[in-house]
Amino acid sequence: MSKILIIDDEKSIRRALKEILEFEEFEVDEAENGKEGLEKARAELYDIIFCDIKMPLMDGMEVLEAFQKEKIDSPVIMISGHGNIDTAVQAIKKGAFDFIEKPLDLNRILVTVRNAGDRTKIVEEKEVLKKTIKRFKGSSIIGETNEINQIKEMIEKVAPSDARVLVTGANGTGKELVARSLHDNSGRKSNPFIEVNCAAIPSELIESELFGHEKGAFTSAIKQKKGKFELASGGTIFLDEIGDMSASAQAKVLRALQENVIQRVGGEKDIKVDARVIAATNKDLRKEIAEGNFREDLFHRLAVILIHVPSLNDRRDDIPLLADHFLKIICAEHGIPRKSFSEGAVDALKAVDWSGNIRELRNIIERLIILCDKVISADDVNSYANPKHKSA
Repeated sequence: MSKILIIDDEKSIRRALKEILEFEEFEVDEAENGKEGLEKARAELYDIIFCDIKMPLMDGMEVLEAFQKEKIDSPVIMISGHGNIDTAVQAIKKGAFDFIEKPLDLNRILVTVRNAGDRTKIVEEKEVLKKTIKRFKGSSIIGETNEINQIKEMIEKVAPSDARVLVTGANGTGKELVARSLHDNSGRKSNPFIEVNCAAIPSELIESELFGHEKGAFTSAIKQKKGKFELASGGTIFLDEIGDMSASAQAKVLRALQENVIQRVGGEKDIKVDARVIAATNKDLRKEIAEGNFREDLFHRLAVILIHVPSLNDRRDDIPLLADHFLKIICAEHGIPRKSFSEGAVDALKAVDWSGNIRELRNIIERLIILCDKVISADDVNSYANPKHKSA
């Protein structure tokens, strides 16, 4: 349910606007002056804010400037009974989403609210997309070995469903690419793909990251925050390295999977979510279950479909394709004229023991491109691919 704040010193306007919005099933808060409105906007996360211009203590333009300064990103709809074109233009220049004159028109209000809601969704999706593009730029599942072709076939079959998938494999094998491919080939592809690295988030913060928190839930919770499950609603949430998740968070994720509801940290209200869950781990979860580190019931909820990503050492015949793929991308990224590998260089790459898998291969390719001549030789590979890692 979207949450709206109304800032207006006229009680009758607040009441009328609140009744309209609550009838449309919005959750509504009120503030009777600009100062109170600013304090509420600092403490809560509002999807839309209505703000009068002429108010005591702090007028609407000052509130709008404060929002901009403090990076409060909620769309602000300015309302005024003393408005004119100059006032409207000034408000829009200061960052307002729209300007509505009093007396308020019902249809205009509802159209503006819908447009502001669409804008909020677009902004959120844009931020997710920017992060995704940065992370996955030039990436895809590259390879033609039997192991990789089997994964591609599995993705083709599983992606259109909402079945939960557990992706296993060592670090650097490309588990996140499998998750991304499942999302991109699903009916949810136009909605967010939200990634959470469970190993990178301190255990005391993982629940807040996943489920969000209410203001005051803990010392640094100065305002309400949506969690990753809420942000992924309608799309996919990718729980990477789920084997490192705390027992408390495991219990809450299990409930989210069972009931499709979450509770923010410090909150009591159930929030419905609709996110497809794809999880990944480099651990043997059955061993973790036996040692009491992972919940067996959560494992069975997650592992409806199992996909194992092989190590690079187990798919050496894909190395020429991967090396050429990374060479194109990295030369373009650095603005370096296109280089190439000699036949001996490719053979030398296939002979390396790739303990770091594809991630290590990409790093080595980048090193070779920066340090070597136009044609990369076998000697170059032997010099810069860390000889200690070469297999016998």
